[in-house]
Amino acid sequence: MLYRQMFGLPTWRARGPFTELERMRQQMDRLMETLSPDTSIARPAGVFPLINLTEDRDSYHLRAELPGVKADDLEIQVLRKTISLSGKRTFSEEGQEVRYHRREREAGTFSRMIGLPGEIDPEKVKASLKNGILTVVVAKAEAAKPRQITVA
Repeated sequence: MLYRQMFGLPTWRARGPFTELERMRQQMDRLMETLSPDTSIARPAGVFPLINLTEDRDSYHLRAELPGVKADDLEIQVLRKTISLSGKRTFSEEGQEVRYHRREREAGTFSRMIGLPGEIDPEKVKASLKNGILTVVVAKAEAAKPRQITVA
């Protein structure tokens, strides 16, 4: 065990295998940054759009950050226990001679499938887009709503 710790070998018993994999991924990222100092290379920005999903007694509330997206460019579909968001985000052209120093905002099409914890009523869905925040309210199916039981 001492030999492993001194020479940086995997110590799965102490930290777990996923900790070691994360450490190796970080080392590879650092290596790639030193080999490729060109910062104009586009890197994926991650999952888009970012969402919050909450629920109350009667419905689920989905809020998605969609800056720069118009309501006409969105498509929302609901089916049983799933909400599908897809659309297109566009930006004005910056020109051919532009050199990026940092590029984190991407344009293009996107699609997200969000699973819901319970059955929904697809006939009772409301959506609004205000200040770049999409809010979708989906009513729960009657079978999924909690029932108050009175004790006799």
